[in-house]
Amino acid sequence: MTKPVKVACVQAAPVFMDLDATVDKTLRLIAEASQQGAELIAFPETWIPGYPWFLWLNSPAHNFPLVYEYHKHSLSLESEQAQRIANAAKHYNIRVVLGFSEKDHGSLYISQWMIGSDGETIGTRRKLKATHVERTLFGESDGSSLRPWETDIGRVGALCCWEHLQPLTRYAMYAQHEEIHIAAWPSFSLYTQHSAALGPDVNTAASRLYAAEGQCFVIAPCAIVSQQMIDILFAQGDHSALLHAGGGHARIYGPDGSELATPLDEDEEGLLFAELHPDAITCAKFAADPVGHYSRPDVTQLLFDNTAKQRVVVRELGVETKELTVPNHEDREE
Repeated sequence: MTKPVKVACVQAAPVFMDLDATVDKTLRLIAEASQQGAELIAFPETWIPGYPWFLWLNSPAHNFPLVYEYHKHSLSLESEQAQRIANAAKHYNIRVVLGFSEKDHGSLYISQWMIGSDGETIGTRRKLKATHVERTLFGESDGSSLRPWETDIGRVGALCCWEHLQPLTRYAMYAQHEEIHIAAWPSFSLYTQHSAALGPDVNTAASRLYAAEGQCFVIAPCAIVSQQMIDILFAQGDHSALLHAGGGHARIYGPDGSELATPLDEDEEGLLFAELHPDAITCAKFAADPVGHYSRPDVTQLLFDNTAKQRVVVRELGVETKELTVPNHEDREE
């Protein structure tokens, strides 16, 4: 970072399981952020088409009709809807980090897409390991997704949800000298009466610790569970003790862990804004740079494989092994 950057952080509910309507809402939020002078806007995890809460409420077999609809309304980066979002980034001269369910042929991935202010893709990444029941719906990525993107406003990285509770994942990102980090969350509305680990206190603390531990700015967008979503999810049974409306806890943190924006109420839609000053990173690293002067590589080291893995390797008799070129999400980066 060479100059201050104004950013916007989304706290809102998507139009659940409706791709086109959520794209429309995405464009409105991009326009609002730009009109308020933001140079970057960050969206929650699986903002499009909404987080699949039904995975936590019923068995995989029972969820089949909703899984089918979820596939239909997930976003392909080659689609007309994706192009609309890219065009909006260019039109409003703003960088966008979008959380979405990425449809890649027959598979879905929990993904984050960074679009430049020129409407071009800076990079995409996929969640390294889907969490718990998410694995019944989503695939996983490889080490190539653990990387920040070089941009004109600094080194921008991103992770989703409980990736922030993976110590080695965090350290791999810190080691690449992130300056702005997007910590995308789906809402803290699930099992709140049963597990503190899924609630707002623990997970906003994870975002805050990431900022202080990695000495970077953290923008933590967080979705809201709307009443419309409750009506859809509980149409075939009452699970109201498991999921409730609200749950929005978006935050923006500085490299010393300080809050840079006043939080909204948990059921309030809106944007958080903050101006990020690069000098704050330098000051935070004076005391404890975990991948520099405050590290002990002679005692502990991280083994990190950041290569993209090919799905198909062709072996021909008598001929040197070669890899078959199979397009994947890494091919779209930069």
